[in-house]
Amino acid sequence: MSTALTDSQLEALRNEIKEQGDEIRRLKESKADPALIKEKVAAMLAKKKLVEGDAAVKPGKFVLKCPKGTRDYGPTAMAIREQVIEIMTDTFKRHGAETIETPVFELRDVLLGKYGEEGGKLVYDLQDQGGELLSMRYDLTVPFARYLAMNKVATMKRYHIARVYRRDQPVMTRGRYREFYQCDFDIAGKYDSMIPEAECLKIMDEVLSALKLGQYVIKLNHRLMLEGMFAVIGANDSQFKSVCASVDKLDKEPWDKVEEELVKERGLTPNAAARLGTFVCFKALHPDLDNGAILDQMMQIPELAANAKFKQGVEEIKLLLTYCAAFGVSSAVEVNPSLARGLDYYTGSIYEAVIPDGLAGVKDEEVGVPVGVGSVAGGGRYDGLVGMFSPKASVPCCGVSFGIERLFALIEAKNASEQQRTTSTQVLVASAQKNLLADRMRLVSQLWSWGVKAEIVYKENPKMLNQLQYAEERAIPFVLIIGEQELKDGVVKLRNTKSRVETNVKLEDLQTSLAQMIATSN
Repeated sequence: MSTALTDSQLEALRNEIKEQGDEIRRLKESKADPALIKEKVAAMLAKKKLVEGDAAVKPGKFVLKCPKGTRDYGPTAMAIREQVIEIMTDTFKRHGAETIETPVFELRDVLLGKYGEEGGKLVYDLQDQGGELLSMRYDLTVPFARYLAMNKVATMKRYHIARVYRRDQPVMTRGRYREFYQCDFDIAGKYDSMIPEAECLKIMDEVLSALKLGQYVIKLNHRLMLEGMFAVIGANDSQFKSVCASVDKLDKEPWDKVEEELVKERGLTPNAAARLGTFVCFKALHPDLDNGAILDQMMQIPELAANAKFKQGVEEIKLLLTYCAAFGVSSAVEVNPSLARGLDYYTGSIYEAVIPDGLAGVKDEEVGVPVGVGSVAGGGRYDGLVGMFSPKASVPCCGVSFGIERLFALIEAKNASEQQRTTSTQVLVASAQKNLLADRMRLVSQLWSWGVKAEIVYKENPKMLNQLQYAEERAIPFVLIIGEQELKDGVVKLRNTKSRVETNVKLEDLQTSLAQMIATSN
């Protein structure tokens, strides 16, 4: 007789089965020894049998929880989400963008090879359905490039707000999930150098400023500068992606750890790695230098100044900084040679926004310091991505993507002690006496026809005090009160919930008076 497993043991087994399934998939993709694959499959099936057998012992028992790396959003969280998305949508539309929608999954070949060494491991693959190999979208940029190529679109300014999926190790307190929203703004088409990039940086600045999250920094670098630095230390083209993947960790790990990885795992000599450190850590080594001085002093290094790619990258960044100053964004922008976003498809400028102070009031349990959320937005130029799908339809692009979940984490922590209104109701229709339900219904229906957000209490004869408390608890700004005498006189009593001041308004004047009071209260 088998012994029933505990819930924690079942959960551990399910996680092991998932990990074994991922390993088997990777072995199949790498065409590993079939005998090894068969052995791994047998081990996984044995664990599955344990789980299924235990389910038979305890029929109908299951754990009520969200899948790992996901969460439910209640009314308060959704109110914050809607506010953030509204700010972003208004900003994108103000800059002339139109929106599109793409499938939540793509053909696997569309996504493979677009996200660098680390990103490629995090794509969720789906089982074969109808002969097609599919994967969940990892971001919104690659699907956008596929859309441009497939529809032969040469110019477009678009935004897209939707869920993406990453098989990452989640850290919920830092806003890192496996299912999350991204908000993308992209400019596709051939335009004069650095003008589209400047507008992307302006949008980053406008959104983060409107969200009132405190201090933020927009880090700026250029792929050509990175290629120039790597060439000077003797790294070959085949090492570019792997070296970038290591340098990209500098926002999370100290240089000595990154340097060790470059030598032991990326194939750089100790001298080359040390030399690279003087380049990518230039901002950290000279924190008092402004953007122009950083670029000028790096150009005084003879090997860098002699490299054509590095020189071109510096010239383009200087031009971008000029346009940023014209847009009024320069105070938030910081040239940082250590920025090396790990995605394969960037060809020019790259940028990333971070909140240095992290999550106020939320501390890491291990070290007792405020928790950071990493990058809250990032992007860059990717001129070759569309051409990867159709060389004849090659379209230059640049854009910016906001990680909404991380912004939510910041705002939720910031507003934790404040009451968050979860509805948009403007008016509660109440009655002072019994048997006036039909009259309340007629009046609230009239308000709805005028476009007023209104509601009633779902009781036939509610007490007046309970109705007023309902309005106060939900921060409904106004209460329309009707009674037998008011109905005879053709008036309603309009009460300001906050000040508790009541005024009589004639029914024929109600629409105008109510509109004025609502407009004044906003």
